[in-house]
Amino acid sequence: MKKYTYEKKIDTRSGFGAGLAELGRTNPNVVALCADLVGSLKMETFIKENPERFFQIGIAEANMMGIAAGLTIGGKIPFTGTFANFSTGRVYDQIRQSIAYSGKNVKICASHAGLTLGEDGATHQILEDIGLMKMLPGMTVINPCDYNQTKAATIAIAEHDGPVYLRFGRPAVPVFTPEDQKFEIGKAVQINEGSDVTIIATGHLVWEAILAGEKLAEQGISADILDMHTIKPLDDAAILKSVAKTGCVVTAEEHNYLGGLGESVARVLAENHPAPQEFIATKDTFGESGTPAQLMDKYGLNSESIVNAVIKVLKRK
Repeated sequence: MKKYTYEKKIDTRSGFGAGLAELGRTNPNVVALCADLVGSLKMETFIKENPERFFQIGIAEANMMGIAAGLTIGGKIPFTGTFANFSTGRVYDQIRQSIAYSGKNVKICASHAGLTLGEDGATHQILEDIGLMKMLPGMTVINPCDYNQTKAATIAIAEHDGPVYLRFGRPAVPVFTPEDQKFEIGKAVQINEGSDVTIIATGHLVWEAILAGEKLAEQGISADILDMHTIKPLDDAAILKSVAKTGCVVTAEEHNYLGGLGESVARVLAENHPAPQEFIATKDTFGESGTPAQLMDKYGLNSESIVNAVIKVLKRK
């Protein structure tokens, strides 16, 4: 098992802020919009350096999406910022009609996704957003795993022509991917090479998959681990190459198992290479209030649950 270490923990939303600031210095067409959550989205540096390219819309998320769509007509590349719940569920009609249907070049950037929003509870946590967004024709969906990857993804999506949903989070998590990485939309990252089981993880669950891989190695189980930062377009080739070698798969995500990464992987397998699969995800439920760590443990989104799922899926091979 390849050894991964980290020196610090940083929230992925700060990676977005750093990436947006870099774009402000290098791409004059990038503009930013926010729905009264500048601090939460870490947009302060971009605003300080580019005040004329920032639009504070206030608590009017639907209006923000409409304005963003309009700005693309003049050649601008708008990055919208608010919580994931308000970036998707609250404004789904506007995204579908004004952005996705006409292929507008809007980057929908969503913080505080999943259970790890924590104490704000079920009304602010969203566990359906990946499903909502991946079903929109032409929408790219990205869910990076740490600060460095989120920064790289933020910069990369500015070069992508078309609507993008970029999902990131609130809690500080280990920074373990390279600072100078090249982010390729739609290309999974090989975290570890193994032969017994495939583990495909996204977002905050990538680090948990690494921890699970270490525990499995102690038991003599070799895990092939993929960081699937792009949910759509999915890296079908990487999935099929890995599962052809291992014969079984565990998917792990901070999202409902209905409509998320796991279902996308299951479709690829059903169409090309049927194999046993276990799902680490929330099971058709809303969240609740609690610390991020408490919630991840209660809902089974941790390395221990991944290990147990691996043991289970190996018996099904």
